[in-house]
Amino acid sequence: MYSNDLPTYHVAGVGAGPANLSLAALFPAANLGRAALFDSQPGPAWHPALLSPGVRMQTSWMKDLVSLVDPQHPLTFMNYLVTTGRLFALLNAQFDTIPRMEYVRYLTWAARRIEGIHYGTPIERVTYTGDGFELHAGGRPVARAQHLSVGVGTRAVRPAWMAGLPESVLIADDLGWRIDGLRADLNAPIAVVGGGQTGLECVLKLINAGFTDVRWLGRRQWFQTIDDSPVANEFYRPAHQQFLQQLSRGTRRRLVVEQGPTGDALTPGALRVLYQANYDRMLDLDRFPAVLYPGRDVVAVETDGGELVMRCDTPGGREVHRARHIIVAVGREASPVPFDDDLAERVEYDDDGDMLIEPDYSLRWKGMNGHRIFVLNRARYSHGVPDANLTLLPVRAAGVINAMAGRAVYNVIDELCPVRWIA
Repeated sequence: MYSNDLPTYHVAGVGAGPANLSLAALFPAANLGRAALFDSQPGPAWHPALLSPGVRMQTSWMKDLVSLVDPQHPLTFMNYLVTTGRLFALLNAQFDTIPRMEYVRYLTWAARRIEGIHYGTPIERVTYTGDGFELHAGGRPVARAQHLSVGVGTRAVRPAWMAGLPESVLIADDLGWRIDGLRADLNAPIAVVGGGQTGLECVLKLINAGFTDVRWLGRRQWFQTIDDSPVANEFYRPAHQQFLQQLSRGTRRRLVVEQGPTGDALTPGALRVLYQANYDRMLDLDRFPAVLYPGRDVVAVETDGGELVMRCDTPGGREVHRARHIIVAVGREASPVPFDDDLAERVEYDDDGDMLIEPDYSLRWKGMNGHRIFVLNRARYSHGVPDANLTLLPVRAAGVINAMAGRAVYNVIDELCPVRWIA
């Protein structure tokens, strides 16, 4: 049973990133009671360690927290621009996609207008009592709720070969506060491992900071840019999500893997900026400060005096590369969900080890008794590639709210589609 003195909510969100912010922004229209979000950050933030000048978003500004389902909502990105006096300046800057810093400013603006967000409150444990959920922080219960929304986001992947290596090997998240120390020797060889967008941004940051010997290693055979064609964007709409739900889990997974280049790749504009920055520095140095090494899969790293020796598998065999420092940017993985042992054992998984998530984003688990756990950002292989990014945040939030309300609080209409998916 619940403690009598705890605040009670209809839904409590673990995490206050964009996914749960979208849910909290749209939730009042359902008239279901109170919602609350709990986050470990001291205030509004979104990947602050990766926030650098010049970094752009990979999605349209129209795909904000609310507009796709409620364009008249007060927390649209357009309303943010108008009410903060930024509209004309942003329009005249003619960005293809907005700066990431602008998006973070928008999230901060929106978060300050949403009630019930508790920052500096990391949820360490969630228990199920039979009457609902109890959330614990700081070793004590802090809230109870009928339903739960898990939006804990991601963390940097640390490959097995990082174990036991010195601090000269660091993850990309740490580059921002470590870069000044690394600048003691701008000519020292420094490697960036990981051919994705974060790796690109690290290389650009190093070039702009004056480093002259940057080696960018990527596992794929080229540094692939996003397929942003009209037909590729058909995967990023509700109609395609509905189509996926008609298929078997195995078929869905295969199709989603094939769609990876539409999201898990580089922004073409960012790659152009990198190439231009590299060329500009080449004019000063008479050589490129950054050299790209595609097709190199780093499988082991050893120390040799003051150097790091990287052993890479390539299509032509094994290669060895040396560097003074290594920046690791090999991807991100889902952060752990703070379920207690009893609740964790109730969760059902598929044969691939993924949580079983229903079409309405509710988790399949034993003994739910009407109390639902909605899982955000963990349904990639059941709901498609948009689940891992920002493109359909309000569509997903609307589906969750409709499921909690048992009625169509929001009507998501997507009927004018030129593609006929195979049924």
